[in-house]
Amino acid sequence: MSDNNPKIHLVVGARPNYIKANPVYQALEELNQFDLKLINTGQHYDHNMSSLFFDELGMKSPDIDLEVGSGRHGKQTAKILERYEKVLYDDTPDLVIVFGDVNSTIACSLAAVKLHIPTSHVEAGLRSFDRTMPEEINRILTDQISDLLFITCPNAADNLTKEGISEAKIHFVGNTMIDSLVQFLPHFERSSIQDKLGVTKPYALLTFHRPSNVDNEINLAKLVRALEETTALLNCIFPIHPRTRKMLKEYGLLDALESNPRFFITEPIGYTDFMCLQKKADIVLTDSGGIQEESTFFSIPCLTIRDNTERPITITQGTNKVIGTSYNNIPTEVKGVLSEKIDTNRCPELWDGKAAKRISKIISTWFN
Repeated sequence: MSDNNPKIHLVVGARPNYIKANPVYQALEELNQFDLKLINTGQHYDHNMSSLFFDELGMKSPDIDLEVGSGRHGKQTAKILERYEKVLYDDTPDLVIVFGDVNSTIACSLAAVKLHIPTSHVEAGLRSFDRTMPEEINRILTDQISDLLFITCPNAADNLTKEGISEAKIHFVGNTMIDSLVQFLPHFERSSIQDKLGVTKPYALLTFHRPSNVDNEINLAKLVRALEETTALLNCIFPIHPRTRKMLKEYGLLDALESNPRFFITEPIGYTDFMCLQKKADIVLTDSGGIQEESTFFSIPCLTIRDNTERPITITQGTNKVIGTSYNNIPTEVKGVLSEKIDTNRCPELWDGKAAKRISKIISTWFN
């Protein structure tokens, strides 16, 4: 590759970033026009939530690993910014591509633009309109300082233009997370995780990690009670986030779940195993943004245990329903979903596995 090719950094740091970045890296690499470097901030440091993705997805190891680790938002964001700024001085790229809404997203964007390096945001324009969520702040600020904004759905463009962002910067390309689902669908089919866990259908797949649900003792206790009642309807599989496990143990709530024979708690599991469980689930209960999208693609009913969502298209054109955080309504909502027939033909526009190709074409044109 010529030394004159533009340099691009792709920045990942948390579990969902890998899934969104992998197709973009591959699409740019196929063009053979760029000097690409993968930067891992190390925001997620557990093997099952970070480096395992490089093994499972066949993605190359990071060229640079900042090894930031966990910490409070301010400290973690500052460490990422400081360490990535040094990388930028040592190896200045022509474009930085960031993904999603984690602390790595805003920290690396901020480091780049302060050095007058253009930044591109994949998954721009999503809004929950709830500024108590750290992710919402990260999204808004990253979009304001980015030069290229790649959006997953049309309503994201409306959000951005209302915030004064030029339409010329906004590109509707689809969803790179869906690209990964399409690419690795055969791997999901071959996974034997359900047999390994010994779980029979019907079952619900659970994921909870947001502070509003797991950091408050009263809320977490209510959630646990509701989940215990839900096991009267079906089995529950809970690949547990390290922070969630820590809080359950701290509040004395873990034993009740572990002693329930219809509750299957596991450590965080790899991408293909998790997608297999999600694809075969009868229902998903979550507070994750990405899982709302994945379940929509798989046509699996999803109940989002939050008061809002930054992905309303999964409600209007998908299989998602936001049911709030009163918790005691969870068993009733689950029972209702299990008795309903879900429309399996509801998938948002451009969620077709080709988003990364569109992104690479736009970036190539932008440089030329």
